[in-house]
Amino acid sequence: MSPSTTTTTKTLLGRRTRAPKPRSRPPFEEDDGGGGGGDRYGDVRCERCGSGDSGEELLLCDGCDRGYHLFCLRPVLVAVPKGSWFCPACAKRKHLKSFPLVQTKIIDFFRIQTTKEASQKSIHDTHKKRKRSSSLVVSKKKRKLLPFNPSEDPIRRLKQMASLATALTATGAEFSNELTYVPGMAQRSANQAAFEQGGMQVLPKEDVETLNLCKSMMGRGEWPPLMVVFDPQEGFTVEADRFIKDLTIITEYTGDVDYLKNREHDDGDSMMTLLSASNPSRSLVICPDKCANIARFINGINNHTPEGKKKQNLKCVRFDVDGECRVLLVANRDISKGERLYYDYNGHEHEYPTEHFV
Repeated sequence: MSPSTTTTTKTLLGRRTRAPKPRSRPPFEEDDGGGGGGDRYGDVRCERCGSGDSGEELLLCDGCDRGYHLFCLRPVLVAVPKGSWFCPACAKRKHLKSFPLVQTKIIDFFRIQTTKEASQKSIHDTHKKRKRSSSLVVSKKKRKLLPFNPSEDPIRRLKQMASLATALTATGAEFSNELTYVPGMAQRSANQAAFEQGGMQVLPKEDVETLNLCKSMMGRGEWPPLMVVFDPQEGFTVEADRFIKDLTIITEYTGDVDYLKNREHDDGDSMMTLLSASNPSRSLVICPDKCANIARFINGINNHTPEGKKKQNLKCVRFDVDGECRVLLVANRDISKGERLYYDYNGHEHEYPTEHFV
C-alpha cells in the first residue's frame, strides 16, 4: 500500500477524477435585450482579494450580488454550483440543522440490522479477525489490510452516525455503502476489471474477507470511528474519533456508477475514477452526488505545497474484487484521535486543481 516507483503500480492509485478540470460557466451572463445592460457586472470585484481579474471565475451571491472568486472562497469551489449560491455572509443566516440523536431514526436512516443473532456474530467475527491480523504484524512481506476498530460506547457510535446523516441530509444525498447502478447510466456489467488499462491489482482473498467484515460490522451498527464536522474553511470534513492503525480500511468509495464520457462536462466536485479502460469509451467514474457514504466528505491535500502533502494520511487505491473494480480508502500511517483525514485526489497525476486547497 506504500507508494511505488514502478510504472506498473502507478495505474493502480485512485484519482478523484480523470475528467478534465471542471469548467466554470460565466456566472453573470444575461441577455441585455438591446438595452445596453450587458456590462452590468463589468465592475464586479472579489470581496476577498479586491481584484476584478479572472472574471470567468467570479461568482455572484444570489442574496447580496457581491462577487467572489471561486478560488478565494473557503472552502474553495472548483466549479460554479448548480442552483442558487449564497456568499459566506448571507449563508450565516442559515443554520446547519443537525440530524436528531435518536436511535430509531439513525437505525432507519442507515438501514441497520438489529437482531440479537447479528450482534453475537459481530463479536465472534471481530474477535477472530483481530486474532488473525495480530499474528501477521510480524511479517513485513505480507502486510494485510486491517478492519476498523469501532468505538465501544454505543452512544458515541450513534453520534458518529448522526454526524454523517447531518452531512448527507445537508447535501441532499442518500446513504449508500455500495456502488449503485442506475438506469440510464452504466450497467453493472460494464464494471469489469479486465478492461483496466495495464491491468488492475487483485485484492487478496484475506483482504476481501476484511473488507466484507467491515461492511458487515457497519450493517450491524458497529461504525468506523469517524466524525463528520463542518469547518468554515473546508466545509464538511472527517476526523478520526479514536486512534486508527496504519493499513486500516477506512471506507469504500461509493455512489452512482457512470461512464466518464457522460460526465466530462459535469460540474460535480466529487467524482472518483473507478475504471480507467484501454478503450476510453469504457472508462467509469463514481458519482456520489445522489448516493454516498462518508468517503464523499473526506477532503484532499494541496499537493502543490510541502505542508499540504504532510497532511496526507490515507491512500486511495483501486482493486479488482471478484472481477469488479472497487475503490478503497486505507490509512497509510497511524492516525491520532482528532486528526483530520486527507488523501491526494490526483494520485501520480496532477489533473485535479488542488493548488487553492487549504
